[in-house]
Amino acid sequence: MPTYTPPLKDLDFVLHDVLRVHESDTPGYADLDRDFTGAILDEAGKIARDVLAPLNVVGDTEGCKLENGVVRTPNGFKEAFNMIREGGWTGLAGDPEYGGQGMPYVLGSAVSEMHVSANLAFNMYQGLTNGAYEAIRAHASDELKVKFLPKMVTCEWTGTMNLTEPHCGTDLGLMRTKADPQTDGSYKISGQKIFISAGEHDMADNIIHLVLAKIPGGPEGVKGISLFIVPKFIVNEDGSLGNRNGVVCGNLEKKMGIHGNSTCVMNFDDAEGYLVGDAHKGLRAMFTMMNAARLGVGLQGLSQASIAYQNAADYARERLQGRNVTGVRNPDGPADPLIVHPDVRRSLMEQKSFVEGARAFILWGATLLDAGELAEDKGAEGLVSLLTPVIKGFLTDKGFDMAVQAQQIFGGHGYIEETGASQFVRDARIAMIYEGANGVQALDLVGRKLASDGGKHVMAFFEIVKSFIKENEGDEALKADFLDPLKAASKDMQAAAMYFMSEGAKNPNAALAGSSDFMHLFGHVALGLMWARMAKASNEALTAGAGDVAFYETKLATGRYYMARSLPETALRLARITTGAEPVMGLAAEAF
Repeated sequence: MPTYTPPLKDLDFVLHDVLRVHESDTPGYADLDRDFTGAILDEAGKIARDVLAPLNVVGDTEGCKLENGVVRTPNGFKEAFNMIREGGWTGLAGDPEYGGQGMPYVLGSAVSEMHVSANLAFNMYQGLTNGAYEAIRAHASDELKVKFLPKMVTCEWTGTMNLTEPHCGTDLGLMRTKADPQTDGSYKISGQKIFISAGEHDMADNIIHLVLAKIPGGPEGVKGISLFIVPKFIVNEDGSLGNRNGVVCGNLEKKMGIHGNSTCVMNFDDAEGYLVGDAHKGLRAMFTMMNAARLGVGLQGLSQASIAYQNAADYARERLQGRNVTGVRNPDGPADPLIVHPDVRRSLMEQKSFVEGARAFILWGATLLDAGELAEDKGAEGLVSLLTPVIKGFLTDKGFDMAVQAQQIFGGHGYIEETGASQFVRDARIAMIYEGANGVQALDLVGRKLASDGGKHVMAFFEIVKSFIKENEGDEALKADFLDPLKAASKDMQAAAMYFMSEGAKNPNAALAGSSDFMHLFGHVALGLMWARMAKASNEALTAGAGDVAFYETKLATGRYYMARSLPETALRLARITTGAEPVMGLAAEAF
Protein backbone atom coordinates (compact mmCIF):
# COMPACT_ATOMS: atom_id res chain seq x y z
CA MET A 1 0.00 0.00 0.00
CA PRO A 2 1.59 3.31 -1.03
CA THR A 3 2.04 6.12 1.48
CA TYR A 4 2.47 9.88 1.26
CA THR A 5 4.57 12.25 3.36
CA PRO A 6 3.84 15.97 2.87
CA PRO A 7 7.06 17.84 1.89
CA LEU A 8 6.50 20.54 4.49
CA LYS A 9 10.16 21.36 5.09
CA ASP A 10 10.85 21.73 1.39
CA LEU A 11 7.78 23.90 0.78
CA ASP A 12 8.81 26.14 3.66
CA PHE A 13 12.35 26.37 2.24
CA VAL A 14 11.20 27.38 -1.24
CA LEU A 15 8.60 29.86 -0.03
CA HIS A 16 10.76 31.60 2.57
CA ASP A 17 14.46 30.94 1.91
CA VAL A 18 14.35 31.03 -1.90
CA LEU A 19 11.33 33.11 -2.96
CA ARG A 20 11.18 35.14 0.28
CA VAL A 21 7.46 35.65 -0.23
CA HIS A 22 6.98 37.56 3.02
CA GLU A 23 9.36 40.28 1.77
CA SER A 24 7.57 40.78 -1.56
CA ASP A 25 5.67 43.95 -2.46
CA THR A 26 2.86 41.90 -3.98
CA PRO A 27 -0.38 42.70 -2.10
CA GLY A 28 -1.18 40.01 0.46
CA TYR A 29 2.35 38.65 0.64
CA ALA A 30 3.27 40.55 3.80
CA ASP A 31 0.93 38.20 5.68
CA LEU A 32 2.77 35.10 4.43
CA ASP A 33 5.22 34.73 7.28
CA ARG A 34 6.59 31.34 8.32
CA ASP A 35 4.13 30.82 11.17
CA PHE A 36 1.12 31.62 9.01
CA THR A 37 2.07 29.51 5.99
CA GLY A 38 3.36 26.75 8.25
CA ALA A 39 0.05 26.40 10.06
CA ILE A 40 -1.92 26.22 6.80
CA LEU A 41 0.47 23.81 5.08
CA ASP A 42 0.68 21.57 8.13
CA GLU A 43 -3.10 21.18 8.21
CA ALA A 44 -3.32 20.71 4.44
CA GLY A 45 -0.60 18.09 4.66
CA LYS A 46 -2.51 16.13 7.30
CA ILE A 47 -5.57 16.05 5.05
CA ALA A 48 -3.45 14.88 2.12
CA ARG A 49 -1.73 12.16 4.15
CA ASP A 50 -4.59 10.91 6.30
CA VAL A 51 -7.72 11.46 4.18
CA LEU A 52 -6.92 11.80 0.48
CA ALA A 53 -4.01 9.38 0.06
CA PRO A 54 -5.90 6.37 1.48
CA LEU A 55 -8.73 7.09 -1.00
CA ASN A 56 -6.37 7.13 -3.99
CA VAL A 57 -6.32 3.36 -4.45
CA VAL A 58 -10.07 3.22 -3.71
CA GLY A 59 -10.75 5.61 -6.56
CA ASP A 60 -8.46 3.64 -8.84
CA THR A 61 -10.00 0.24 -8.14
CA GLU A 62 -13.68 1.23 -7.82
CA GLY A 63 -13.83 4.01 -10.40
CA CYS A 64 -17.02 5.93 -11.16
CA LYS A 65 -20.32 4.33 -12.15
CA LEU A 66 -23.10 5.75 -14.34
CA GLU A 67 -26.53 4.77 -13.03
CA ASN A 68 -29.71 6.21 -14.59
CA GLY A 69 -27.94 9.38 -15.69
CA VAL A 70 -26.19 9.92 -12.35
CA VAL A 71 -22.50 9.25 -11.79
CA ARG A 72 -21.67 7.60 -8.47
CA THR A 73 -18.19 8.49 -7.23
CA PRO A 74 -16.04 5.94 -5.34
CA ASN A 75 -16.69 5.13 -1.68
CA GLY A 76 -15.40 7.83 0.62
CA PHE A 77 -15.12 10.54 -2.04
CA LYS A 78 -18.32 12.34 -1.09
CA GLU A 79 -17.43 12.43 2.62
CA ALA A 80 -13.92 13.67 1.85
CA PHE A 81 -15.29 16.33 -0.52
CA ASN A 82 -17.67 17.55 2.18
CA MET A 83 -14.76 17.79 4.62
CA ILE A 84 -12.63 19.75 2.12
CA ARG A 85 -15.56 22.03 1.43
CA GLU A 86 -16.50 22.59 5.06
CA GLY A 87 -12.88 23.37 5.91
CA GLY A 88 -12.87 26.22 3.40
CA TRP A 89 -10.05 24.69 1.33
CA THR A 90 -11.88 25.12 -1.98
CA GLY A 91 -12.04 28.90 -1.51
CA LEU A 92 -8.52 29.41 -0.17
CA ALA A 93 -7.47 31.67 -3.05
CA GLY A 94 -10.99 32.80 -3.98
CA ASP A 95 -12.12 36.41 -4.12
CA PRO A 96 -13.59 37.51 -0.74
CA GLU A 97 -16.33 39.33 -2.69
CA TYR A 98 -17.74 35.89 -3.53
CA GLY A 99 -16.94 34.16 -0.25
CA GLY A 100 -13.32 33.21 -0.84
CA GLN A 101 -10.49 33.68 1.64
CA GLY A 102 -8.39 35.86 -0.65
CA MET A 103 -5.10 34.05 -0.12
CA PRO A 104 -2.42 34.48 -2.83
CA TYR A 105 -2.20 31.88 -5.58
CA VAL A 106 1.26 30.81 -4.42
CA LEU A 107 -0.12 29.52 -1.14
CA GLY A 108 -2.95 27.76 -2.95
CA SER A 109 -0.38 26.12 -5.22
CA ALA A 110 1.60 24.78 -2.25
CA VAL A 111 -1.58 23.31 -0.78
CA SER A 112 -2.62 21.89 -4.14
CA GLU A 113 0.68 20.11 -4.64
CA MET A 114 0.08 18.02 -1.54
CA HIS A 115 -3.57 17.31 -2.29
CA VAL A 116 -2.85 16.39 -5.92
CA SER A 117 0.06 14.17 -4.92
CA ALA A 118 -2.19 12.34 -2.49
CA ASN A 119 -5.12 11.93 -4.88
CA LEU A 120 -5.03 13.43 -8.36
CA ALA A 121 -8.44 12.15 -9.50
CA PHE A 122 -10.20 13.51 -6.41
CA ASN A 123 -8.57 16.92 -6.61
CA MET A 124 -9.71 17.41 -10.20
CA TYR A 125 -13.30 18.05 -9.08
CA GLN A 126 -12.35 21.22 -7.23
CA GLY A 127 -9.44 22.07 -9.55
CA LEU A 128 -11.71 22.31 -12.58
CA THR A 129 -14.19 24.32 -10.54
CA ASN A 130 -11.47 26.84 -9.74
CA GLY A 131 -10.66 27.18 -13.44
CA ALA A 132 -14.32 27.71 -14.38
CA TYR A 133 -14.62 30.22 -11.54
CA GLU A 134 -11.66 32.20 -12.90
CA ALA A 135 -13.12 32.37 -16.41
CA ILE A 136 -16.51 33.53 -15.14
CA ARG A 137 -14.92 36.05 -12.76
CA ALA A 138 -12.79 37.53 -15.55
CA HIS A 139 -15.33 37.68 -18.37
CA ALA A 140 -18.96 37.24 -17.27
CA SER A 141 -21.45 40.00 -16.44
CA ASP A 142 -21.88 41.08 -12.84
CA GLU A 143 -25.30 39.42 -12.84
CA LEU A 144 -23.82 36.05 -13.78
CA LYS A 145 -20.97 36.42 -11.32
CA VAL A 146 -23.35 37.06 -8.43
CA LYS A 147 -25.55 34.20 -9.55
CA PHE A 148 -22.89 31.51 -9.86
CA LEU A 149 -19.60 32.37 -8.19
CA PRO A 150 -20.44 32.21 -4.46
CA LYS A 151 -21.59 28.59 -4.70
CA MET A 152 -18.62 27.72 -6.93
CA VAL A 153 -16.12 29.17 -4.45
CA THR A 154 -17.48 26.81 -1.81
CA CYS A 155 -17.80 23.94 -4.31
CA GLU A 156 -21.45 23.52 -3.39
CA TRP A 157 -21.61 23.80 -7.16
CA THR A 158 -18.71 22.48 -9.22
CA GLY A 159 -17.55 23.50 -12.69
CA THR A 160 -16.34 22.01 -15.95
CA MET A 161 -14.95 23.07 -19.30
CA ASN A 162 -16.49 21.67 -22.50
CA LEU A 163 -14.36 22.03 -25.62
CA THR A 164 -13.67 18.72 -27.34
CA GLU A 165 -16.15 17.07 -29.71
CA PRO A 166 -15.98 13.57 -31.25
CA HIS A 167 -14.68 14.88 -34.57
CA CYS A 168 -12.40 17.65 -33.30
CA GLY A 169 -10.02 18.21 -30.43
CA THR A 170 -7.30 20.84 -30.79
CA ASP A 171 -8.83 22.30 -33.97
CA LEU A 172 -11.76 24.01 -32.30
CA GLY A 173 -12.75 25.76 -35.49
CA LEU A 174 -14.37 22.50 -36.60
CA MET A 175 -16.81 22.34 -33.69
CA ARG A 176 -20.51 21.82 -34.39
CA THR A 177 -22.18 22.60 -31.06
CA LYS A 178 -24.57 25.46 -31.71
CA ALA A 179 -26.17 28.16 -29.59
CA ASP A 180 -29.50 29.53 -30.80
CA PRO A 181 -30.38 32.97 -29.34
CA GLN A 182 -33.70 33.32 -27.50
CA THR A 183 -35.87 36.38 -27.02
CA ASP A 184 -35.08 36.55 -23.29
CA GLY A 185 -31.34 36.89 -23.96
CA SER A 186 -30.50 33.26 -23.18
CA TYR A 187 -29.40 30.64 -25.72
CA LYS A 188 -30.40 27.07 -26.50
CA ILE A 189 -27.27 24.91 -26.62
CA SER A 190 -27.27 21.69 -28.65
CA GLY A 191 -24.41 19.32 -29.41
CA GLN A 192 -22.11 16.75 -27.88
CA LYS A 193 -18.86 17.20 -25.97
CA ILE A 194 -16.46 14.41 -25.00
CA PHE A 195 -13.65 13.88 -22.47
CA ILE A 196 -15.39 16.17 -19.96
CA SER A 197 -13.70 15.72 -16.60
CA ALA A 198 -16.12 15.85 -13.63
CA GLY A 199 -18.98 16.33 -16.12
CA GLU A 200 -21.43 14.49 -13.89
CA HIS A 201 -21.09 13.30 -10.29
CA ASP A 202 -22.92 13.03 -6.97
CA MET A 203 -20.79 15.36 -4.81
CA ALA A 204 -22.36 18.75 -5.61
CA ASP A 205 -25.87 20.16 -5.81
CA ASN A 206 -25.27 21.68 -9.24
CA ILE A 207 -22.64 21.48 -11.98
CA ILE A 208 -21.83 24.63 -13.95
CA HIS A 209 -20.65 23.74 -17.43
CA LEU A 210 -18.63 26.22 -19.47
CA VAL A 211 -19.39 25.34 -23.07
CA LEU A 212 -17.87 26.54 -26.34
CA ALA A 213 -20.44 26.77 -29.13
CA LYS A 214 -21.20 28.68 -32.32
CA ILE A 215 -24.01 31.15 -32.75
CA PRO A 216 -25.61 30.62 -36.19
CA GLY A 217 -24.59 33.30 -38.67
CA GLY A 218 -21.34 34.06 -36.90
CA PRO A 219 -17.86 34.07 -38.49
CA GLU A 220 -16.34 30.82 -39.71
CA GLY A 221 -13.69 28.91 -37.79
CA VAL A 222 -12.42 29.91 -34.36
CA LYS A 223 -13.54 33.52 -34.88
CA GLY A 224 -17.14 32.34 -34.54
CA ILE A 225 -16.79 30.58 -31.18
CA SER A 226 -18.65 31.87 -28.11
CA LEU A 227 -18.59 30.79 -24.46
CA PHE A 228 -21.68 29.91 -22.42
CA ILE A 229 -22.60 28.97 -18.89
CA VAL A 230 -24.87 25.93 -18.98
CA PRO A 231 -25.94 24.75 -15.50
CA LYS A 232 -27.07 21.20 -14.78
CA PHE A 233 -30.04 22.68 -12.91
CA ILE A 234 -31.57 26.04 -13.78
CA VAL A 235 -30.92 28.60 -11.04
CA ASN A 236 -34.01 30.57 -10.04
CA GLU A 237 -34.00 34.31 -9.36
CA ASP A 238 -33.83 33.71 -5.62
CA GLY A 239 -30.79 31.45 -6.02
CA SER A 240 -32.70 28.21 -5.46
CA LEU A 241 -32.41 25.34 -7.92
CA GLY A 242 -35.17 24.82 -10.44
CA ASN A 243 -35.75 22.33 -13.24
CA ARG A 244 -33.14 20.00 -14.66
CA ASN A 245 -31.53 21.57 -17.74
CA GLY A 246 -31.18 19.80 -21.08
CA VAL A 247 -27.71 18.44 -20.40
CA VAL A 248 -27.00 14.81 -19.48
CA CYS A 249 -24.08 12.43 -19.24
CA GLY A 250 -24.43 9.96 -22.08
CA ASN A 251 -21.52 7.73 -21.16
CA LEU A 252 -18.42 7.37 -18.99
CA GLU A 253 -15.10 6.90 -20.73
CA LYS A 254 -13.10 3.77 -19.88
CA LYS A 255 -9.59 5.08 -19.50
CA MET A 256 -6.00 4.32 -18.54
CA GLY A 257 -5.93 6.23 -15.26
CA ILE A 258 -7.61 8.85 -13.02
CA HIS A 259 -10.41 6.33 -12.53
CA GLY A 260 -11.76 8.25 -9.53
CA ASN A 261 -12.67 11.19 -11.75
CA SER A 262 -15.70 10.97 -14.01
CA THR A 263 -14.68 11.56 -17.62
CA CYS A 264 -17.98 12.05 -19.42
CA VAL A 265 -19.65 12.28 -22.79
CA MET A 266 -22.00 15.23 -22.35
CA ASN A 267 -25.11 15.64 -24.51
CA PHE A 268 -26.69 19.10 -24.78
CA ASP A 269 -30.27 19.12 -26.09
CA ASP A 270 -31.70 22.64 -26.21
CA ALA A 271 -30.03 23.31 -22.87
CA GLU A 272 -30.47 26.82 -21.50
CA GLY A 273 -27.20 28.75 -21.57
CA TYR A 274 -25.95 32.27 -20.87
CA LEU A 275 -23.33 34.10 -22.90
CA VAL A 276 -20.05 34.82 -21.12
CA GLY A 277 -18.38 37.95 -22.45
CA ASP A 278 -18.91 39.03 -26.03
CA ALA A 279 -20.38 36.91 -28.80
CA HIS A 280 -17.74 35.24 -31.00
CA LYS A 281 -15.04 35.97 -28.41
CA GLY A 282 -15.32 32.71 -26.54
CA LEU A 283 -11.78 31.50 -27.00
CA ARG A 284 -10.36 34.55 -25.27
CA ALA A 285 -12.60 33.90 -22.27
CA MET A 286 -11.96 30.15 -22.24
CA PHE A 287 -8.21 30.69 -22.38
CA THR A 288 -8.45 32.38 -18.98
CA MET A 289 -9.60 29.04 -17.65
CA MET A 290 -7.18 27.05 -19.78
CA ASN A 291 -4.13 29.07 -18.72
CA ALA A 292 -4.96 28.55 -15.05
CA ALA A 293 -5.68 24.89 -15.82
CA ARG A 294 -2.36 24.46 -17.63
CA LEU A 295 -0.41 25.69 -14.64
CA GLY A 296 -2.45 23.28 -12.55
CA VAL A 297 -1.67 20.42 -14.93
CA GLY A 298 2.03 21.21 -14.73
CA LEU A 299 1.64 20.87 -10.98
CA GLN A 300 0.04 17.46 -11.58
CA GLY A 301 3.20 16.32 -13.37
CA LEU A 302 5.29 17.38 -10.38
CA SER A 303 2.86 15.87 -7.89
CA GLN A 304 2.75 12.40 -9.41
CA ALA A 305 6.53 12.39 -9.72
CA SER A 306 6.77 13.41 -6.07
CA ILE A 307 4.63 10.65 -4.58
CA ALA A 308 6.09 8.06 -6.95
CA TYR A 309 9.62 9.08 -5.89
CA GLN A 310 8.75 8.92 -2.20
CA ASN A 311 7.51 5.35 -2.49
CA ALA A 312 10.39 4.28 -4.73
CA ALA A 313 12.93 5.66 -2.25
CA ASP A 314 11.24 3.83 0.62
CA TYR A 315 11.26 0.59 -1.36
CA ALA A 316 14.91 1.01 -2.33
CA ARG A 317 15.88 1.39 1.32
CA GLU A 318 13.94 -1.70 2.37
CA ARG A 319 14.23 -4.18 -0.51
CA LEU A 320 17.25 -6.49 -0.25
CA GLN A 321 18.79 -7.35 -3.60
CA GLY A 322 22.41 -8.24 -4.41
CA ARG A 323 25.58 -7.01 -2.77
CA ASN A 324 27.32 -3.66 -2.97
CA VAL A 325 30.33 -3.98 -5.31
CA THR A 326 32.59 -2.01 -2.96
CA GLY A 327 31.78 -3.98 0.17
CA VAL A 328 28.91 -5.55 2.06
CA ARG A 329 26.61 -2.96 3.67
CA ASN A 330 24.17 -5.31 5.39
CA PRO A 331 26.32 -8.10 6.85
CA ASP A 332 23.53 -9.48 9.01
CA GLY A 333 21.18 -9.94 6.06
CA PRO A 334 21.18 -12.13 2.96
CA ALA A 335 21.68 -9.11 0.66
CA ASP A 336 22.16 -5.35 0.68
CA PRO A 337 19.30 -2.91 0.11
CA LEU A 338 18.68 -1.75 -3.44
CA ILE A 339 19.73 1.79 -2.62
CA VAL A 340 23.44 0.84 -2.41
CA HIS A 341 23.60 0.14 -6.16
CA PRO A 342 24.86 3.06 -8.31
CA ASP A 343 22.22 2.78 -11.04
CA VAL A 344 19.41 2.70 -8.49
CA ARG A 345 21.00 5.70 -6.81
CA ARG A 346 21.23 7.46 -10.21
CA SER A 347 17.53 6.94 -10.84
CA LEU A 348 16.55 8.20 -7.40
CA MET A 349 18.77 11.26 -7.80
CA GLU A 350 17.17 11.91 -11.20
CA GLN A 351 13.75 11.82 -9.58
CA LYS A 352 14.64 13.80 -6.46
CA SER A 353 16.44 16.56 -8.35
CA PHE A 354 13.55 16.93 -10.78
CA VAL A 355 10.87 16.98 -8.07
CA GLU A 356 12.60 19.61 -5.96
CA GLY A 357 13.54 21.77 -8.95
CA ALA A 358 10.03 21.54 -10.37
CA ARG A 359 8.53 22.46 -7.00
CA ALA A 360 10.54 25.68 -6.97
CA PHE A 361 9.64 26.38 -10.62
CA ILE A 362 5.91 25.93 -9.98
CA LEU A 363 5.95 28.19 -6.93
CA TRP A 364 8.01 30.84 -8.73
CA GLY A 365 5.44 30.76 -11.55
CA ALA A 366 2.70 31.19 -8.95
CA THR A 367 4.40 34.32 -7.58
CA LEU A 368 4.50 35.75 -11.10
CA LEU A 369 0.81 35.00 -11.52
CA ASP A 370 0.11 36.78 -8.23
CA ALA A 371 2.23 39.77 -9.24
CA GLY A 372 0.30 40.07 -12.49
CA GLU A 373 -3.09 39.67 -10.81
CA LEU A 374 -2.63 41.41 -7.47
CA ALA A 375 0.00 44.04 -8.30
CA GLU A 376 -0.99 44.53 -11.97
CA ASP A 377 2.64 43.87 -12.95
CA LYS A 378 2.51 43.57 -16.75
CA GLY A 379 6.06 42.26 -16.91
CA ALA A 380 5.24 39.39 -14.55
CA GLU A 381 2.03 38.73 -16.46
CA GLY A 382 3.93 38.47 -19.75
CA LEU A 383 6.65 36.29 -18.25
CA VAL A 384 4.23 33.76 -16.74
CA SER A 385 2.39 33.64 -20.07
CA LEU A 386 5.70 32.69 -21.70
CA LEU A 387 6.43 30.11 -19.00
CA THR A 388 2.96 28.51 -19.01
CA PRO A 389 3.58 26.07 -21.92
CA VAL A 390 6.95 25.18 -20.38
CA ILE A 391 5.41 24.52 -16.97
CA LYS A 392 2.63 22.46 -18.52
CA GLY A 393 4.60 20.63 -21.19
CA PHE A 394 8.03 20.09 -19.66
CA LEU A 395 6.85 19.25 -16.15
CA THR A 396 4.26 16.74 -17.33
CA ASP A 397 6.64 15.07 -19.81
CA LYS A 398 9.28 14.77 -17.12
CA GLY A 399 6.74 14.00 -14.39
CA PHE A 400 5.56 10.94 -16.32
CA ASP A 401 9.16 9.94 -17.02
CA MET A 402 9.98 10.18 -13.31
CA ALA A 403 6.91 8.10 -12.39
CA VAL A 404 8.12 5.42 -14.83
CA GLN A 405 11.59 5.57 -13.31
CA ALA A 406 10.07 5.17 -9.86
CA GLN A 407 8.09 2.17 -11.08
CA GLN A 408 11.32 0.66 -12.42
CA ILE A 409 12.85 0.74 -8.92
CA PHE A 410 10.16 -1.72 -7.83
CA GLY A 411 11.05 -4.16 -10.59
CA GLY A 412 8.28 -6.69 -11.13
CA HIS A 413 6.48 -5.43 -8.05
CA GLY A 414 6.04 -2.10 -9.84
CA TYR A 415 4.03 -3.78 -12.56
CA ILE A 416 1.43 -5.22 -10.21
CA GLU A 417 -1.12 -3.08 -8.44
CA GLU A 418 -0.22 -3.83 -4.82
CA THR A 419 2.60 -1.25 -4.57
CA GLY A 420 0.69 1.62 -6.22
CA ALA A 421 3.54 2.35 -8.64
CA SER A 422 1.40 1.41 -11.62
CA GLN A 423 -1.31 3.87 -10.64
CA PHE A 424 1.15 6.76 -10.41
CA VAL A 425 2.31 6.01 -13.96
CA ARG A 426 -1.22 5.62 -15.32
CA ASP A 427 -2.50 8.75 -13.59
CA ALA A 428 0.49 10.84 -14.66
CA ARG A 429 0.04 9.95 -18.33
CA ILE A 430 -3.06 12.07 -18.93
CA ALA A 431 -1.31 15.26 -17.86
CA MET A 432 0.75 15.14 -21.06
CA ILE A 433 -2.45 15.10 -23.12
CA TYR A 434 -5.27 17.17 -21.66
CA GLU A 435 -5.48 20.97 -21.48
CA GLY A 436 -3.59 21.05 -24.77
CA ALA A 437 -1.36 18.12 -25.70
CA ASN A 438 2.32 18.78 -25.08
CA GLY A 439 3.15 18.97 -28.76
CA VAL A 440 0.66 21.83 -28.99
CA GLN A 441 2.25 23.48 -25.95
CA ALA A 442 5.61 23.36 -27.72
CA LEU A 443 4.11 24.84 -30.89
CA ASP A 444 2.47 27.59 -28.85
CA LEU A 445 5.80 28.35 -27.16
CA VAL A 446 7.83 28.58 -30.36
CA GLY A 447 5.11 29.80 -32.73
CA ARG A 448 3.56 32.48 -30.54
CA LYS A 449 5.04 33.03 -27.10
CA LEU A 450 8.70 33.58 -28.07
CA ALA A 451 7.82 36.44 -30.40
CA SER A 452 5.11 37.86 -28.15
CA ASP A 453 5.51 41.62 -27.61
CA GLY A 454 8.56 41.62 -29.85
CA GLY A 455 10.35 38.95 -27.83
CA LYS A 456 10.21 41.14 -24.73
CA HIS A 457 9.35 38.34 -22.31
CA VAL A 458 11.95 35.81 -23.38
CA MET A 459 14.54 38.57 -23.21
CA ALA A 460 13.32 39.31 -19.68
CA PHE A 461 13.90 35.65 -18.78
CA PHE A 462 17.42 35.76 -20.21
CA GLU A 463 18.06 38.91 -18.19
CA ILE A 464 16.90 37.21 -14.98
CA VAL A 465 19.39 34.40 -15.59
CA LYS A 466 22.18 36.77 -16.60
CA SER A 467 21.62 39.06 -13.61
CA PHE A 468 21.64 36.17 -11.16
CA ILE A 469 24.93 34.89 -12.56
CA LYS A 470 26.49 38.35 -12.54
CA GLU A 471 25.35 39.16 -9.00
CA ASN A 472 26.85 35.94 -7.66
CA GLU A 473 29.92 35.43 -9.88
CA GLY A 474 32.23 36.21 -6.96
CA ASP A 475 30.76 33.39 -4.88
CA GLU A 476 33.22 30.52 -5.25
CA ALA A 477 30.81 28.15 -3.52
CA LEU A 478 28.38 28.63 -6.42
CA LYS A 479 30.57 29.28 -9.45
CA ALA A 480 31.83 25.92 -10.67
CA ASP A 481 28.92 23.74 -9.59
CA PHE A 482 25.99 26.05 -10.33
CA LEU A 483 26.77 29.30 -12.16
CA ASP A 484 28.99 27.90 -14.92
CA PRO A 485 26.56 25.12 -15.90
CA LEU A 486 23.66 27.60 -15.82
CA LYS A 487 25.57 30.01 -18.06
CA ALA A 488 26.34 27.27 -20.59
CA ALA A 489 22.71 26.09 -20.65
CA SER A 490 21.43 29.65 -21.06
CA LYS A 491 23.77 30.13 -24.02
CA ASP A 492 22.33 26.97 -25.59
CA MET A 493 18.83 28.39 -25.18
CA GLN A 494 19.83 31.74 -26.69
CA ALA A 495 21.47 29.95 -29.63
CA ALA A 496 18.28 27.97 -30.23
CA ALA A 497 16.17 31.14 -30.12
CA MET A 498 18.53 32.82 -32.61
CA TYR A 499 18.25 29.80 -34.90
CA PHE A 500 14.47 30.10 -34.88
CA MET A 501 14.72 33.79 -35.70
CA SER A 502 17.12 33.29 -38.59
CA GLU A 503 15.61 30.12 -40.07
CA GLY A 504 11.99 30.26 -38.99
CA ALA A 505 10.99 33.11 -41.28
CA LYS A 506 12.46 31.36 -44.32
CA ASN A 507 11.23 27.89 -43.39
CA PRO A 508 8.64 27.71 -40.59
CA ASN A 509 9.02 23.94 -40.43
CA ALA A 510 12.64 24.43 -39.34
CA ALA A 511 11.41 26.09 -36.18
CA LEU A 512 8.37 23.91 -35.57
CA ALA A 513 10.36 20.69 -36.00
CA GLY A 514 12.45 21.74 -33.03
CA SER A 515 9.61 23.02 -30.85
CA SER A 516 9.43 20.08 -28.43
CA ASP A 517 13.20 20.11 -28.06
CA PHE A 518 13.10 23.81 -27.30
CA MET A 519 10.37 23.37 -24.71
CA HIS A 520 12.58 20.84 -22.92
CA LEU A 521 15.67 23.00 -23.34
CA PHE A 522 13.79 25.94 -21.80
CA GLY A 523 12.51 23.73 -18.99
CA HIS A 524 16.00 22.58 -18.10
CA VAL A 525 17.30 26.15 -18.02
CA ALA A 526 14.39 27.15 -15.78
CA LEU A 527 15.11 24.29 -13.37
CA GLY A 528 18.81 25.13 -13.54
CA LEU A 529 17.97 28.67 -12.45
CA MET A 530 15.84 27.31 -9.63
CA TRP A 531 18.65 25.03 -8.47
CA ALA A 532 21.15 27.88 -8.53
CA ARG A 533 18.81 29.98 -6.41
CA MET A 534 18.22 27.08 -4.01
CA ALA A 535 21.98 26.50 -3.74
CA LYS A 536 22.52 30.15 -2.85
CA ALA A 537 19.81 30.01 -0.19
CA SER A 538 21.26 26.79 1.23
CA ASN A 539 24.78 28.22 1.44
CA GLU A 540 23.45 31.33 3.16
CA ALA A 541 21.59 29.20 5.69
CA LEU A 542 24.69 27.14 6.43
CA THR A 543 26.83 30.28 6.78
CA ALA A 544 24.27 31.72 9.19
CA GLY A 545 24.47 28.59 11.32
CA ALA A 546 21.06 27.17 10.46
CA GLY A 547 20.00 24.30 12.68
CA ASP A 548 19.14 21.70 10.05
CA VAL A 549 22.56 21.29 8.49
CA ALA A 550 21.68 17.93 6.92
CA PHE A 551 18.74 19.45 5.02
CA TYR A 552 20.84 22.16 3.38
CA GLU A 553 23.77 19.87 2.61
CA THR A 554 21.37 17.39 1.04
CA LYS A 555 19.85 20.22 -0.99
CA LEU A 556 23.28 21.22 -2.31
CA ALA A 557 24.24 17.65 -3.23
CA THR A 558 20.93 17.16 -5.04
CA GLY A 559 21.41 20.43 -6.93
CA ARG A 560 24.94 19.45 -7.96
CA TYR A 561 23.53 16.26 -9.44
CA TYR A 562 21.00 18.20 -11.51
CA MET A 563 23.56 20.69 -12.79
CA ALA A 564 26.11 17.98 -13.63
CA ARG A 565 23.86 15.22 -14.98
CA SER A 566 20.55 16.72 -16.17
CA LEU A 567 21.26 20.29 -17.25
CA PRO A 568 23.80 19.33 -19.98
CA GLU A 569 20.84 17.95 -21.94
CA THR A 570 20.45 21.48 -23.29
CA ALA A 571 23.40 20.85 -25.62
CA LEU A 572 21.72 17.74 -27.02
CA ARG A 573 18.46 19.63 -27.53
CA LEU A 574 20.29 22.47 -29.30
CA ALA A 575 22.03 20.01 -31.61
CA ARG A 576 18.70 18.47 -32.55
CA ILE A 577 17.06 21.87 -33.10
CA THR A 578 19.77 23.04 -35.49
CA THR A 579 19.31 20.03 -37.77
CA GLY A 580 16.19 21.85 -38.94
CA ALA A 581 13.22 20.27 -40.66
CA GLU A 582 14.95 17.96 -43.14
CA PRO A 583 15.43 14.89 -40.91
CA VAL A 584 11.89 15.30 -39.56
CA MET A 585 10.12 15.90 -42.87
CA GLY A 586 12.35 13.66 -44.97
CA LEU A 587 9.78 10.94 -45.57
CA ALA A 588 6.70 11.36 -47.70
CA ALA A 589 3.47 10.84 -45.79
CA GLU A 590 2.71 7.61 -47.63
CA ALA A 591 6.07 6.13 -46.54
CA PHE A 592 4.98 5.83 -42.91
